[in-house]
Amino acid sequence: MGKKRISAQEGEAALANLPDQLPTAVRYLLQQIEIRHPGGTVELRVPPYGAVQCIAGMDHRRGTPPNVVEITPELFIDLALRRITLSEVPAGAGLMLSGSRAGEIASVF
Repeated sequence: MGKKRISAQEGEAALANLPDQLPTAVRYLLQQIEIRHPGGTVELRVPPYGAVQCIAGMDHRRGTPPNVVEITPELFIDLALRRITLSEVPAGAGLMLSGSRAGEIASVF
C-alpha cells in the first residue's frame, strides 16, 4: 500500500495557515520535492514531521544514508518558499549537511 498523499488543495491551505498547519505544510512540501526531484542520492529530513529521498544518481535502501540534510521545520518552509537561499542560511541556524553529495540539495531549493 502506498503512502497517503496530501492533495494540492489541502497543502496550499496548510501553507496559507502557518504556523497552525505546520506539520501538514512540511509534509506537503516534502511530497512535492519527492515528486519533482526523484532519486535516492540525498535523504532530506525535517524532524519531527518527515523525510524523503531525492535527487537522482544513487539509490539508497538500507541503513544510514550516505548523504543527509536535516533542517528545522521553519527553515525548511523558508527555503522551500524561496524566502531565503541555502547560501544565505547562517551557520548554526538549523541546517545540517552530511555526506559528499548533500550540498546538491541546493538544486531543490
